[in-house]
Amino acid sequence: MSTNSHPVTGATRAPFDWLDEQAGLRADAGLVRTLRPRAADAGGLLDLASNDYLGLTRHPEVTEGAAAAARRWGGGATGSRLVTGSTELHAELERELADFCGFEAALVFSSGYAANLAAVTALAPHGSLIVSDAGNHASLIDGCRLARAATQVVPHSDPEAVRKTLEAHDGPAVMVSDSVFSVDGDAAPLAELADVCREFGAGLIVDDAHGLGVLGDGGRGAPHAAGLAGAADTVVTLTLSKSFGSQGGAVLGPAKVIDHLVNAARTFIFDTGLAPAAAGAALAALRLLRREPERAARARRVAAELHRRLTAEGLSAVRPDAAVVSVRAPAPESAVRWAAECRAAGLAVGCFRPPSVPDGISRLRLTARADLTDEQIADAVRVISRTAPR
Repeated sequence: MSTNSHPVTGATRAPFDWLDEQAGLRADAGLVRTLRPRAADAGGLLDLASNDYLGLTRHPEVTEGAAAAARRWGGGATGSRLVTGSTELHAELERELADFCGFEAALVFSSGYAANLAAVTALAPHGSLIVSDAGNHASLIDGCRLARAATQVVPHSDPEAVRKTLEAHDGPAVMVSDSVFSVDGDAAPLAELADVCREFGAGLIVDDAHGLGVLGDGGRGAPHAAGLAGAADTVVTLTLSKSFGSQGGAVLGPAKVIDHLVNAARTFIFDTGLAPAAAGAALAALRLLRREPERAARARRVAAELHRRLTAEGLSAVRPDAAVVSVRAPAPESAVRWAAECRAAGLAVGCFRPPSVPDGISRLRLTARADLTDEQIADAVRVISRTAPR
């Protein structure tokens, strides 16, 4: 029988024919994703779609930090961190990240996604339990799927549901949650979650991707604001690609946790290290934020002002806890049209729709950048209101 024959009918079939059916289903549902290369020059387009919360991606100090690191260390890390991929620059970034956020140690990864996979899989061995918030980011969800522990998903931001789940489990456990959820921009009740975890001797893993640089004293993050910085039972993951305008991720926590990740986390051991240019850019951004802590407060003020003006226009906007402002749309198709009409009018906004949103509600997602002017805020609200589905 031909190797391309169907095992039952014997009919010849190309191995990836099923992709055509999947593509058709996506098209029928209006859920086809496409890549749109971003031009180096925005051409007058106002950007409220990126995650550049502090407006540092193009800051001269940040870009020079990247360039200087590339000139000194080369274009790539050259290997995994345990072979040739660790430089003095990586170690310097780790020390300053840990110090800034208030933790004993830090470990830098090639992405925030890799950092989340590392933390969840390495800290939830066979026989343990992971309690996962229903609104968690895909990287935390994938970490739960890859871990050898059992996973129990609990309702969104519900400490009592976490308590009941931990109460029914006998053995090691960790609770995993975003600090700020990327869809609606709402913050997790971290202090209450920590109290529940401590009641049952469970660890807490917090993904602070959308809190770092925006929440906490001078942008030190949501765990710092919740009084969890340096806690022996708390581990924090973060990304360098949002507030720090670079790329990469990190895990922060007790030194023994970091030592364990170096020895057990597959996305650290087997992945090429973060490129020196990205490490240099992130370090420059961190130092700039130390000097200019008001950037964090400005991002929060911009978010609050966007929310105030949008709701005054009669739009359904979720009150932001950090720098994400979510505006709800009637349906996936109207959300896509709304975002396209905003773009045609000179405003780039994010568009979230099923299956990317767990509750099935489509949204426009706006980034409240610290460098937005009052005039730009007013212009953005005018465009969004004028193009809103009626």
